[in-house]
Amino acid sequence: MEQAACWRPSADLSTLRLRAELLAQIRGFFAERNVLEVETPALSAAAITDPQLASFGTLYSGPGPRYGQTLYLHTSPEFPMKRLLAAGSGCIYQIARVFRDGEAGRRHNPEFTLLEWYRLGFDHHRLMAEVAELVTALLTGRTALAEPERLSYRELFQRFLGLDPYRSCAPELAACARSQLIPIPPGMPVAELDPWLDLLLTHRIEPLLGQGRLSFVYDYPVSQAALARLRPGDPPVGERFELYLNGVELANGFHELGDAAEQRRRFERENAKRLALGLPAMPADEHLLAALESGLPDCAGVALGLDRLVMLAAGKTSLQEVMAFPVDSA
Repeated sequence: MEQAACWRPSADLSTLRLRAELLAQIRGFFAERNVLEVETPALSAAAITDPQLASFGTLYSGPGPRYGQTLYLHTSPEFPMKRLLAAGSGCIYQIARVFRDGEAGRRHNPEFTLLEWYRLGFDHHRLMAEVAELVTALLTGRTALAEPERLSYRELFQRFLGLDPYRSCAPELAACARSQLIPIPPGMPVAELDPWLDLLLTHRIEPLLGQGRLSFVYDYPVSQAALARLRPGDPPVGERFELYLNGVELANGFHELGDAAEQRRRFERENAKRLALGLPAMPADEHLLAALESGLPDCAGVALGLDRLVMLAAGKTSLQEVMAFPVDSA
């Protein structure tokens, strides 16, 4: 009886129609700009090495050269899309179902939809402008928005917590967290900065971002550069950005790293960190590294969480209200 009761979709039909309208608008937006829609595999021999993300794996029973090999559902279509860019595709976008293990809750589902796109000749600042243009167009008439704002990572911490993330030590960040009455998770490192910065960001800054407007945070510490280029300076920064609206993170973008040797070093560092955390090392994407070696055109790329955007456009408070069948009823 309990199983029979959960056959109906979690989202109402008006929300599913809204999702379809937004998808049509997105395709129209990119068609006007001659950005090509592509499809890439969801299943790969490589996996994400980022210690913060967990891939689903499945054993392939053949036939063919992958027989007996573990294949992984992608957490993002980024790597094969960059292979297309290196092969001369030009500007591209994809609306992809992606998969991340260990993620479920009001704003998470282990299977969700990403809108990801890459623009040749753009840096992260120019891409922020296009992201703002698209999201504003999608939300016009559905959500009132003030003018977008942009804050550097440094300005963000100075504005909301009165500290400089590049000049503070871990004990100072820990003291700030305690003064803000943030629960301290067990095992927080004594000397590492990033875990403390992330704790302060998620608990005290993110909920205040994007209240009634698009808020872009850009130029992150080099230790948080992920797949972004580094820019020398005092301090040096990773050329990436994140977008927030009403306290919800919507997008993550990069002025893309094109250096194959540096990308390999980052994969190796991430796998070393995984092992230190007791997590298995993951197979790095050799196809991506070969593509970067052949030459990735100068470009910027961004991944936008479509389900979260639908949630905000529909005035809902959870992803379960905008998905037909989230994991609990899949």
